[in-house]
Amino acid sequence: MKAIICQAHGLPSTLIYDEIPEPQIDDHEVLIRVEACALNYPDILMIQDKYQVKPDLPFSPGGEVCGIVEKVGSEVTHLYVGQRVLALCGWGGFAEKVKVTAERVFEITEEMDAVSAAASLYTFATAYHALKDRAMLKAGEKMLVLGASGGVGLAAVVLGKLMGAHVMAAGSSLEKLEICQTYGAEVLIDYNKDDFKERIKEATKGKGVDVVLDVVGGKYADPAMRGMAWKGRYLIVGFTSGDIPKIPFNLPLLKGCAVLGVFWGRFSKEEPEAHRQNIKALTKLLQEGKIKHHVYKTYKLTEAPQAMEDMMNRHIVGKAVVQVSGN
Repeated sequence: MKAIICQAHGLPSTLIYDEIPEPQIDDHEVLIRVEACALNYPDILMIQDKYQVKPDLPFSPGGEVCGIVEKVGSEVTHLYVGQRVLALCGWGGFAEKVKVTAERVFEITEEMDAVSAAASLYTFATAYHALKDRAMLKAGEKMLVLGASGGVGLAAVVLGKLMGAHVMAAGSSLEKLEICQTYGAEVLIDYNKDDFKERIKEATKGKGVDVVLDVVGGKYADPAMRGMAWKGRYLIVGFTSGDIPKIPFNLPLLKGCAVLGVFWGRFSKEEPEAHRQNIKALTKLLQEGKIKHHVYKTYKLTEAPQAMEDMMNRHIVGKAVVQVSGN
């Protein structure tokens, strides 16, 4: 089968397109013929050996796929050959076939198109865990999303609006922020043009934001923390700026606020039942059409390295999807 291969850690330009053996499944796994695989920021980190999860070399990146079950392990009872599914494979998705542990595979309807389905689960699951489990977001609260035009950021905008929050989106250009507005953001903050601290103060009438979801880190963390309301919750999701900020401890003290880590991958393993309930709820919302991700562009399998380059260069708004086969 054909696949994009990471033979040695490095940048997307070092990836190769080659023929590799079909994966062999064990009793608790399924083999999926991949229709589409979404790109996520951890894929970029993984090929550079900068992510918490470190697959053995060589491997294919791509952790979120939509496809059709082709083989089923002897201990798998809830899935069958020919079934259309979403799967959180971790890596291996930039290939014609991928093997996945059955508990990380979820049924979808025949009507769902592969690209939209593949683009949804990873980012929405992260954002949902952040807002529901960590921040316990309430209707009527004010929420600020840093990096709002990215995958997790835009999913947080969509879910925050659905949960009844007043959503403020921060991003690096008006073009990106206008996309956020179409998905429910009420206040737009342009990092490059606006006075970040003043815009937060103005939008909240000086009361501050109740929840900050930060996927960026870097220089924006300090003013966002200073703009928090009393007993606010600051969600640390990632550091796409490449800079891990050092927040003065006196700020959470003065704000009476909580700083909360959001590591969805570990949550899914430490609390599997809560994770399954979240996925069940999201899949229902997805199939009902109540949530949907913005797809920036679809790429061919051979173009997957270019998709990763586009993400590194911050060209992508929402999600990029590699279409391997199917609809």
